[in-house]
Amino acid sequence: MEFSSAQKLCLHLISSAYQRCRLSDQICRLAVGLTRSSSSDPSLQISISDTGIGSSLEEFQDLKVSFTNVAENWDGMLSIKTTSISDSEIHNYQINLKESGSSRITRLPSDTKNGAIFSGSEVCLSSSFVNPDLLLADIHSLLEKLLILNNPNIAIQLVSEDYDVPESRYEKVFLANTSEQSPISASSLEKMQSGLKDYVLKHGNNLSSICNSCFTSWEELKVGSGVACCTVNRLHTEVVMEAVIVISNMSIQNTTCFREYGNKTEVLYFKDFSPCAMPQISMKALKSIDWKRYGLHLGGIVELDGIALLEWENLSTDTHIDIVLHSYLKQTVIPAPRKMSQLDRSLLKKAVKLSLDDLKDKHSGDFLSSRAVQIRNHAPDLAQTIAGLIMSSSDLDFQRECFSLLGLQSQDVGTEIMENSIKEKIVSVIEMNDKESDKSKEIAPFLFEEEDHIQELEVEFQESDYSPLDLDMDMF
Repeated sequence: MEFSSAQKLCLHLISSAYQRCRLSDQICRLAVGLTRSSSSDPSLQISISDTGIGSSLEEFQDLKVSFTNVAENWDGMLSIKTTSISDSEIHNYQINLKESGSSRITRLPSDTKNGAIFSGSEVCLSSSFVNPDLLLADIHSLLEKLLILNNPNIAIQLVSEDYDVPESRYEKVFLANTSEQSPISASSLEKMQSGLKDYVLKHGNNLSSICNSCFTSWEELKVGSGVACCTVNRLHTEVVMEAVIVISNMSIQNTTCFREYGNKTEVLYFKDFSPCAMPQISMKALKSIDWKRYGLHLGGIVELDGIALLEWENLSTDTHIDIVLHSYLKQTVIPAPRKMSQLDRSLLKKAVKLSLDDLKDKHSGDFLSSRAVQIRNHAPDLAQTIAGLIMSSSDLDFQRECFSLLGLQSQDVGTEIMENSIKEKIVSVIEMNDKESDKSKEIAPFLFEEEDHIQELEVEFQESDYSPLDLDMDMF
């Protein structure tokens, strides 16, 4: 579509404003305004303001915008006001995005702050080429996803209004999750975990509160998280990949609520604190994970307009999986655009596996490997056989010893109680060994072999386009 360039620019400017707020140590406000007077001027006035750290001209100096067909409808001009906490003035600039480099920036007279101490930025543009309804929907979707990052210091306001249409004003405030209290010192992973839980319970943040028809409490969710990172010396920073997986169950009798993608899993992907389309290299990383080790059967990955959808073969109709991934540079400045590499692929696989291991540690019986499930299916027959041998034995000492090992009193024991006790012991051992096998460096022989079973030997970073001399690995 012709208007996609202007649309992408607006979304980029909002993401940049969010970054400036995130880097501030103060409580910040981010406001997005879409206004017009349809009778007198068809152009849409777009304003994006924040009280963050202030803009850097480098943000706009290398900003690339495609002007194919858009030039006829938009002059490519941005109006910028910005100031940092240490500035005594508000700096005014005009940016001509049709130009390149420093020549696109025109410095205008500054405004005095009269001794006031504050920081912030405002970016304005005008275009008659943008469909206001479609842009509003895209901005709304972006802000709903930003809530997953769950930054309690950022309040976001979205306003849309046609001055010539009575009652056309739309306003919404987006606030971080308040359903679950998180400590002020919570890590970005802990915040994202809480944010994704809220996102799931509110059906993609489309609701103002938890959907009581589908969920009664937070405890109904199974949550696993993991983080992998490494230091890239030539970038002088740390590359971090965080992953959170939430598994929920919803009553199949509930027909009033629906999921946009049905039983498919939309993988929410963030890069440097901004939602974006998932790169192909990351999709391949997801596909290469041994999901069967956790009792999940990945049928395939479907790409729909940059959205990665995971299709599952063995999920019940009332079970849904939500996944969010976040790759970012751990630094205190707004990061420059960067390409995804084999390093990000390896970090993604590691972070997802750690989140799956976390789920397995918390709910071992629900995430047994396919092999462990196969073995567990034999537990009732095996328990029945063992119980029969014990109960039919004429050796009373042997019986008492068996009763003692099982924690049973001989005089109260019946065959059914004996079988259930033995089965519980067998299942417990299977679950314990299944968890330990994931962490063991030496894989013990299996009781049952499958012809198509292949142990994947992973060597992290061998495929990376980074030199080993550039990496100081923290976790591998």
